[in-house]
Amino acid sequence: MTSPHAGHGLRVVASGSTGLVLTRTFAAPAPLVFAALTEPDLLRRWHGARGWQLTACEVDLRPGGAWRFVSTGPAGAEMALHGLFHEVEPPVRLVQTEIHRDWAEGEALVTTVLDEVDGRTAMTVTATYSSAEIRDAVVRSPMERGAGEGYDRLATLLHERQQP
Repeated sequence: MTSPHAGHGLRVVASGSTGLVLTRTFAAPAPLVFAALTEPDLLRRWHGARGWQLTACEVDLRPGGAWRFVSTGPAGAEMALHGLFHEVEPPVRLVQTEIHRDWAEGEALVTTVLDEVDGRTAMTVTATYSSAEIRDAVVRSPMERGAGEGYDRLATLLHERQQP
């Protein structure tokens, strides 16, 4: 599986029976990308697909700390997810669990790695789901489009943050 949203710069590839790997490069240094991925004031400005807004954003950025997002979209649709941070290594690595309210059971272990070269940061997000069923449900969902649009919004925010 490769992303049909090449214009977004997001690439999504299946990994084994329970994993997904998302990659995207941003024209920004790793500390700025890390901040945008972890600071509620910045997350509220970009997280989610177009038409969606992060209405609750709680981040306790430390190993063992909890996080919770609630997004509201068109026609009052709502998506809620939460988890715990396992590793926090600014500005290069985050490891956290992710649980969606709509999942009957199970979770994902999500590892985000940022690799900066010459002021550009390659982001690799590896999500390992607790079952093939959950991973397949994520693949069938509009996650890829939503993530692509969200990362486009993130790229815009990162560009704006670097302007004098």
